Order: sequence, then C-alpha cells, then structure tokens
Amino acid sequence: MVASLVKRDLKSRYKGSVLGFLWMFLNPLMQLAVYTVVFSTIMRMGIDKFYLFLFVALVPWLFFSTCLSAGTTVVFSQQDMVKKIYFPREVLPIAFTVSQFVNMLLSFLVIFAVVILSGIRLNQQALLFLPLVMLTEFVLALGVTYLVSALNVYFRDLEHILGILSMAWMYLTPILYPMEMVPGQYARLFALNPMTPITIAYRDILYYGQVPKIWTLCNAFVMGIVVLAAGQLVFGRLQRHFVEEL
Repeated sequence: MVASLVKRDLKSRYKGSVLGFLWMFLNPLMQLAVYTVVFSTIMRMGIDKFYLFLFVALVPWLFFSTCLSAGTTVVFSQQDMVKKIYFPREVLPIAFTVSQFVNMLLSFLVIFAVVILSGIRLNQQALLFLPLVMLTEFVLALGVTYLVSALNVYFRDLEHILGILSMAWMYLTPILYPMEMVPGQYARLFALNPMTPITIAYRDILYYGQVPKIWTLCNAFVMGIVVLAAGQLVFGRLQRHFVEEL
C-alpha cells in the first residue's frame, strides 16, 4: 500500500503541467538562484562558492520543511479513505515521507552535477557517510510527519502556524550561514535544533569534502530517533478517534 500511494503521489504531483517531473529539479534551482543573488551580491557573505555552500544544505532543508508544513494535510486529505476503509493509518505519513524523500534523492542528482562543475573534489570516504545522513534525516522527517499529521486532525490551525514556523526554523538553522557565525551564547540553543547537525554533516561531505565528525552524526541520529518515537506515540494515541474528528 505504501508503494502504491508513493507511486500515485509522484505521478499526480506534476500531472497536467508542461514541464512535468522537471519541476523537481527546477524548484530547488530557482530558490538557489534567488538566495545566491541576495547573499552574494546584496548581503555578501564572503564565502567561497557560496552557491554550492547554500545548495548542499538547501535541498535537504526543502525535504524536511515540506514534511513539516505539508505533512499536516496527510490524514485530512485522505479523509474519505480513512472513514470508509480499514487499513493501518500509519501508512499515510510513511507514504508521504517516502514520496518527499524520493523527490530529494532526484534533486541530489543536480547537487552532484553542481559539485562536479564547481571543481570540488569529492572525498570518497566522506561519501560513504552520505546514506547514513540521509537515513537520519528521513527518520527525523518521518517522526515530524507522524506528529503534525495527527495533531492537525484535532487542531486545524496547525497547518497555518507551521507555515510560519517553517520559515523561522530555516533562519535558525545554519543553511544561509556557517555555524561559526552564531554567537557563542546561542550555540547551545542551536544544538537543540535537530536539523543543525544534519545540515553540518551534509555540508562537511559535499562542500568541505571531509568525513563528518562522530559527535555530529550521533547527535543527529539520537535526535531523529527521539522525534520518531514521540511522533509514533502521539500518532498511535490520536488515530483512534480520526474518524470522529474528520
């Protein structure tokens, strides 16, 4: 059922559009162009190959932010199926997260092309850690999707609140700037952000060409597992009354 829902989502997402699946590549490229112009010419960051510095962190962020904001509609958008058919409700957030993850993997083809064209030498040893970082982010995103999809059934304003929160969360994650720019007194606060170690790990591998630090990977993995466990617990408790609330 998960495979069927993922396939349906990927086929229907760009159905009827002229460019179709090309939008998977064009969306991150357009955002990259806007941010690069702003932070390379107007608000200069003084970072070498800033477009690449930004791109390797922006694409993973788009995956996570989509699960955070659009994940709220996962159960509500399938309310007819939830009301009429019995099936494990967990299938819905899993299928949605997998679909967004596939979209991110396809976008990584563009990242690798940009990295190669930029003349960055990829570290083969560091690349071995990339699947682990991706898996960690997937676990985190799935936990978030479990959480927001269940809560939105009971609290419909959550969809709009998370749209604003997602924008604020992005600026509180070292995507547009290096972690070194964060004032020391806020470093611990940033460390509580589960996307901080994930972003740092992606950048270590694809921009700096180095193996991520063990503490970075462990920190990201532990926070991902905690969020997933919390999301599954909340979803399991709330799904009992989905039909009545919908």
